[in-house]
Amino acid sequence: MTPEAEKNAIAWRNLIVSMLPFADSASDDLPISRLLRLSLFQITTGMAAVLLTGTLNRVMIVELGVSGTLVALMVSLPLLFAPLRALIGFKSDTHKSYLGWRRSPYILLGTLAQFGGLAIMPFALLILSGDGQGPVVIGQIGAALAFLLVGAGMHTTQTAGLALATDLATDETRPRVVALLYVMLLVGMLISSLALGSLLVDFDAIRLIQVIQGAALVSMILNTVAVWKQEARNPALTAPDRVRPVFRDQWNSLMQQGRTLRLLVATGLGAGAFAMQDVLLEPYGAEVLGMNVGSTTALTALWAAGTLTGFAFAAQQLSKEGEAHRLAGYGALIGIAAFACVILSGAISLTPLFCLGVMGIGLGGGLFSVGTLTAAMALARDGQQSGLALGAWGGVQATAAGIGIALGGGIRDLGTQLSGSGALGPAFSGQVTSYGLVYHLEIGLLFAALIAIGPLAKHAPGASKIREAQELTNNGERRFGLAEFPTL
Repeated sequence: MTPEAEKNAIAWRNLIVSMLPFADSASDDLPISRLLRLSLFQITTGMAAVLLTGTLNRVMIVELGVSGTLVALMVSLPLLFAPLRALIGFKSDTHKSYLGWRRSPYILLGTLAQFGGLAIMPFALLILSGDGQGPVVIGQIGAALAFLLVGAGMHTTQTAGLALATDLATDETRPRVVALLYVMLLVGMLISSLALGSLLVDFDAIRLIQVIQGAALVSMILNTVAVWKQEARNPALTAPDRVRPVFRDQWNSLMQQGRTLRLLVATGLGAGAFAMQDVLLEPYGAEVLGMNVGSTTALTALWAAGTLTGFAFAAQQLSKEGEAHRLAGYGALIGIAAFACVILSGAISLTPLFCLGVMGIGLGGGLFSVGTLTAAMALARDGQQSGLALGAWGGVQATAAGIGIALGGGIRDLGTQLSGSGALGPAFSGQVTSYGLVYHLEIGLLFAALIAIGPLAKHAPGASKIREAQELTNNGERRFGLAEFPTL
């Protein structure tokens, strides 16, 4: 190849790469090809989440005839490991090894746990349903163990993977790396939902075993590829004789930073608020607005489109030195407006307004998630507490989301009983009342999240310059903004 042709080829390659979404997430030490390979752990996490909360949820109840209560209990078991993410992150920060790796062993350990859980899961489910050989109690124990292993693997892999991404990214590219990793999580969920749904169209026991164990193999392969040669060896950092801090001391040090507790409180309130509607939007569209099955299924696409827009916008703003806490606050504000649209759409029977609200929920949730996670990454820039900080954020976020989903369904059922019995009066006897209770509570939680995160946006490093530029309008008058929310 002549020098001129080689120069043109490089120019074309750079042009194509620059047109890719989140291409500016890359850096000299973390090129886009390596970053995309690292993000494969988010693909497998999304696949496991869809498998547990979507595909198997339906299969266990409909095809296998397992009681709804037992299914709900099994699906909730992975949340038991969510509060342990802070400890998992701390262990990856202070891992002892002659090999010199901190994050990679935990990613692979989580992968093995996820693989083991998925490997035994189909057999346990068949025994649990009564179709297999052996007492049902063996199936119950096996299914519980399988769900626990998958949950432990998901949380361990994601916590260590995010910590590794934090270690590899620079301060300038870290926000865009966060957004890209979230996009890959959504991509994994979308691809997995389509693939698993098509593979299980003709359901039978053999097909169930093949699909679930195939997912286990895919998880093992993709996570191994993701972690391969990503983390540089540093035997001095992981030397067994090196003095390690105590978890309690590190936790207290993290909490004493002042803004950590507020950030975690805001994260929990916001995550719970955005998650409460997860299982209610489609029934709301069907029961209140009379939408058909195809239309309610398309709501997921609207929500995903809004979320992806939020991720892209967050990456763009943070790359321009936008403030992460302020961005998360704007996400909460958009969520408040979106839930108001959903409530109003039922009152006036306006389906387009409902669809706008669904997209707004995705947009607000995307901004809030990226903003709070970026802020959590900034709590430990030296890398010594990055695993602990990200584990704390992930534990709070996952636990609050799980509680929010459970509360959303419970409050909706309670509202249905009260409105149906006439206890709320004739004005609140319609189907929309039970859903309205949940959506109004979500708005209240988002306002509480704004109160918690407002002072963080006001006092964050670099926020003073932004505030000076934004506090005054052209005529010199003050304007009300996120940072002016009252302090608790």
